[in-house]
Amino acid sequence: MAAAVAGRGSRRHRLRYVAERRGVLATLLVSPAVIFITALVGVPLGLAVYLAFTDSQAGSLGGKWVGLGNFRRILNDSVFRGALWHTAEMTLITQAIVVVCAGLLAHALVHKFRGRWLFRFLILLPWAAPLSLTVVGFLWFFDPQASIWNWFLVKAHVVGPFNKPSWLGTPNLAMASIVTVQAWRTIPFATVIFLAGFSSIPQEVDDASAIDGATGLKKFWYVSLPLQLPIALVAILFGIIFTATDMIVPYVLTQGGPFNSTQMITTWSYIQGINAGNLGEGAAIAMFLIPVLAFVSVAMLVFARRAEVT
Repeated sequence: MAAAVAGRGSRRHRLRYVAERRGVLATLLVSPAVIFITALVGVPLGLAVYLAFTDSQAGSLGGKWVGLGNFRRILNDSVFRGALWHTAEMTLITQAIVVVCAGLLAHALVHKFRGRWLFRFLILLPWAAPLSLTVVGFLWFFDPQASIWNWFLVKAHVVGPFNKPSWLGTPNLAMASIVTVQAWRTIPFATVIFLAGFSSIPQEVDDASAIDGATGLKKFWYVSLPLQLPIALVAILFGIIFTATDMIVPYVLTQGGPFNSTQMITTWSYIQGINAGNLGEGAAIAMFLIPVLAFVSVAMLVFARRAEVT
């Protein structure tokens, strides 16, 4: 009896020892998240990679293996090459606007003033609101007949009542409209990241910059922004991923028009893979985002690490 009790106590002791080891405990805590992400992201991604090398059609997740046939075909497609350029153009312009606006907003919001909580709440609203509903709202905003923005331009005598701009019917204006909505929805996220970075700057740095005469925008440019560079790169990285992989904004606003002038990789992949029923070709189009985003992610994280060390 005593031997059995001693044996059970010894087993409990060994189990406790194993569970308290850092590597084992970390594995146990992380494993649910790994399993969830693998099931939610890994399985669909693996299926998409497989479909990209087949001629699978709508209604079937299998097809004849065609190797690189889908990739060769879409590389010869002028619409795809245009979509690749439009995606890069839209993403870069959007992120330039986001970084400037988010940096200035965070620099202003880090100071105390009356009504700051309300201002912060209003800035965060675009990020919290459902994207599809807000894009539909912008669809009305850019409507050539019922647009409140066109009404304002007419009342301000900037344009005439009979030559109101067609925001979603002209190639350059349609791209500008998409960039505006993408920047509007991404600025709150970047602002929060910048605010967290500003809050982490020691008070001694602010005091030293004030003694040296660096105040206002001069302090932001020469003191705060260099210290914020690693955090700013993280904000840019997430912004690039959110913007380049988004389909809702361009699809709801223009569906790639007019004349494919705002066609993105995501919208063209959806049109070819879902609307046209060519699952293999649509998956191959989407695959072009993976190496590009992977390269951008690695490059920016390496640069952020070097900036943090130096």
